Amino acid sequence: MGIIWSLIIGGIIGWLAGLIVGRDIPGGIIGNIIAGFIGGWLGGVILGELGPEIGGFYIIPALIGAIVLVAVVSLIMRSMGRRNRA
Repeated sequence: MGIIWSLIIGGIIGWLAGLIVGRDIPGGIIGNIIAGFIGGWLGGVILGELGPEIGGFYIIPALIGAIVLVAVVSLIMRSMGRRNRA
C-alpha cells in the first residue's frame, strides 16, 4: 500500500506543479507521477525536510522541486519545437 500511496501523492504533486506553472508535462498521468517523484527528490536535496510529510514526500520541497522541473522541461520542449519548425 505504501508504493500506491507514493504514486498517488507523486502524481498529485506533479499535477499541481503543472497547474501552477501553466504548462502540461508530457506523458499525462505517468509524466505527472515522474515529475512528482523527481521534483520530490530535487526539492529534498535543495530544501531538505521542510513542512508536512505525506506518502514519503515533504510537501513544500517536493512541490517547489516539481515546479522547477516542469518549468525547465517546458522550456526545453518549447525550444525543441522551435528548432524543428525552422
